[in-house]
Amino acid sequence: MKLDWRGEVTDEELVDLTVSHGGSPRAGWWNEIRPHSFGWVTARTDDGLLVGFVNVVSDGGDHAFLLDTKTRGSYQRQGIATQVVALAREHARAAGHEWLHVDFDAHLRTFYFDACGFEPTDAGLIKLR
Repeated sequence: MKLDWRGEVTDEELVDLTVSHGGSPRAGWWNEIRPHSFGWVTARTDDGLLVGFVNVVSDGGDHAFLLDTKTRGSYQRQGIATQVVALAREHARAAGHEWLHVDFDAHLRTFYFDACGFEPTDAGLIKLR
């Protein structure tokens, strides 16, 4: 497994990765948001297949945010997402961020709290669409 910070990744690869775990991708998504990213982590097999990804955005100051953590369906439960998040955390820390935030669905609590070391916190959310 090869992990890369800001590694090359195409929109087509991210669409394929999202489909692989039952998600509903939108073609063109990555090309639109990539310019706004602080960075991202890719995980690839030795033959180059994209099997993991996370996007990191920043407020330019103390806060970084994880978005779109993904693991290829046939590669889940092998620690790939944990490694991807850990590398994102390292780069956010090295850039001087004080906090790393993540939002997630309830069924991912164990992953983010136990495997990745996030702590529960109060937060607010307004649905805009």
